[in-house]
Amino acid sequence: MLKMEGDVIGPGPYRATKLWNETIKLFRGGMPLRRHWAHFRYYDWSFTGSEAVDYLHQLLRSNSNFGPEVTRYQTLQLLKKFFKAHVIEDIKGRFGTEDFEDSSQLYRFPTLSPLKTLPTRPLLRDSRDLPRLIRWDDYEELPLQENVAPSKSAGLASDLWNKRHSVAIGDVNECKLIRRKDVTPKQVDQIWKTMTITHLQKVLGLKTLDGVLHPVHVNGKHIVHNVFSVNKTGIVVLENKSEDIPYWVVSAMKCLANWPNYNDSKQPLYPGFERDVLRTIVDYFQRLKEPLLTFHLYEVFVSILGLLQEKDTATEALQVSCLLLPPPNRRRLQLLLRLMARVCHNPLLPPLNDTIATHTLMLHLFSPCVLGSADDMDLDELLATKLVTFMMEHHSTIFQVNRKLRCQVEEHLSHLKRAQIKYLGSDTDFSSSPAFYKHISKVESEEQKVIGTQTPLQQLLEGLIADKELTVKDKRKRLKQFQKSYPEVYRNRFPTEESRAAVIPEKSSRFRPPLLFLKKPLQPFQRSWSFRA
Repeated sequence: MLKMEGDVIGPGPYRATKLWNETIKLFRGGMPLRRHWAHFRYYDWSFTGSEAVDYLHQLLRSNSNFGPEVTRYQTLQLLKKFFKAHVIEDIKGRFGTEDFEDSSQLYRFPTLSPLKTLPTRPLLRDSRDLPRLIRWDDYEELPLQENVAPSKSAGLASDLWNKRHSVAIGDVNECKLIRRKDVTPKQVDQIWKTMTITHLQKVLGLKTLDGVLHPVHVNGKHIVHNVFSVNKTGIVVLENKSEDIPYWVVSAMKCLANWPNYNDSKQPLYPGFERDVLRTIVDYFQRLKEPLLTFHLYEVFVSILGLLQEKDTATEALQVSCLLLPPPNRRRLQLLLRLMARVCHNPLLPPLNDTIATHTLMLHLFSPCVLGSADDMDLDELLATKLVTFMMEHHSTIFQVNRKLRCQVEEHLSHLKRAQIKYLGSDTDFSSSPAFYKHISKVESEEQKVIGTQTPLQQLLEGLIADKELTVKDKRKRLKQFQKSYPEVYRNRFPTEESRAAVIPEKSSRFRPPLLFLKKPLQPFQRSWSFRA
């Protein structure tokens, strides 16, 4: 079986042009040529229109870039484009002015077959074009509070925080409560936008989205609407009803989707009624100004074509990409794909065409309404058919909000709403988010090389150890309190007595009684002594 270079053309902004050129190369390199007779003479190195359709149809169906969904009609349309672009010509050297025919008409390849020039790569986008993710340190500081330990009323929602500071640290001399300003709806939109774009780039496996997606074409408000403004079945609900599908089209879609148990119009059924209903739906979607996946997102969805062999990855990519759609488009796409799936799996529905199977008919009628480029790419119909086939089969999963993305956003928003405690003279940060860091001195930087990236409790322990303001007595006291509250963290930091002694000097004493006078063996960290009378 012939395959294109690399089997599957990888994702990228030049995929359609690469596929066009590779298809031409394969067609020219593999099409059987032989001597044909016509008009009382013979023509070497020629082929008939029907032979070309047969060969190219089989080539496209067996290639993973297109798949078995390609129809003979689509193959014929592609050959017409080849004829118009002078990829092939008739035996008299004519091309473009006449139509290619699926018949015994003779054709041949010209000496040189034109290949399309790959588009010029756009300049790398400035990273500043991508909106900055709001971090915790975009904060406001509340007035300095002295000798006050944080409490729930001060904005701490976790009992763990209260326990951590009241038990492990004890009373502190001076601290301040730092809390971010309230996160505005506009900032929430920005966070969803930034994290969605980042997640999309990761799932597509691209180092950059240059030439695939520009952030200016992504609306954070649309993403938030698509996530939260849905009904119980997951269909987007529109605020502006004028943007919705007209009621008569919705009625026609319900009629066909629930055939034969739905007839909202209450009109008498007649032979061919179901075909007229389908025609109403087709007319509406084919008259839309642009495909449902929009022109701006064309390269994003074409990039996903290279992932369709990996079902889970492709599904995740489509889940994230479909969040970028304007809500009216997402709603139309959801309803259309659900209709197509129901029609294709309804054995009670009469044939909707005398010669074309229902599944093939649905793809042929609606694929161009889903995916298409503003420049009318030559392979649009074939690419759209492959993508829509996958989306129709997995539509119920594709329109679920991706769990990974949602958890990441919710965790980030939750972190932004937390308050933090900062102790005077200490840059220790007790935040659990990796997004919050402070500038540290050279000495602190060297300490961090030893300490490494730690959990908040480890940071708390290291902060106590490094605190030079505390007396040795107070430091021991607070470390003992920390040991009682978090024995596991303490044990990891001080696995042996030697490791503890290396950091904290032992308590000095002028008088150490002999062990013979001890009433019982000395317990670790025992502070009181008992002597014989």
